[in-house]
Amino acid sequence: MARTVVYPVEIQFGDCDPAGIVFFPNFSRWMDAASLHFFVSCGVLPWRELVKTTGIIGTPLLEIHTRFLRHATYGETIEIHTSVEEWRAKAFIQRHVVKRGEDLICEGTETRIFTKRDANDPERIYGIPIPPDIRALCE
Repeated sequence: MARTVVYPVEIQFGDCDPAGIVFFPNFSRWMDAASLHFFVSCGVLPWRELVKTTGIIGTPLLEIHTRFLRHATYGETIEIHTSVEEWRAKAFIQRHVVKRGEDLICEGTETRIFTKRDANDPERIYGIPIPPDIRALCE
């Protein structure tokens, strides 16, 4: 069983469309925040600190899939249950299950990589193998 970290979100009026339903891109925004929250909760330093010690600047997205099952609206609290579903050599699949109580609202997967900046061209970033110490903290 994969380690799971829960990230709570209080839905605000401004998160919703005119029909009062959460505007779907907000789920991607919250899943992105839940991704960082997962790593920090597992004991990984925040990216701004990790870059100073390891050169790792973060975990950008390569691919995202989201499936919506129910709507949510302002005034509700949802929880994003985040885990790493699969570790590959350079990439990992993060799974997010969004619930309101026991109701499944949506679920998503993200393919991400750890990255560093190219020393010769700081505008260029590149993927690195999954750091074993970070993986150990997150399993």
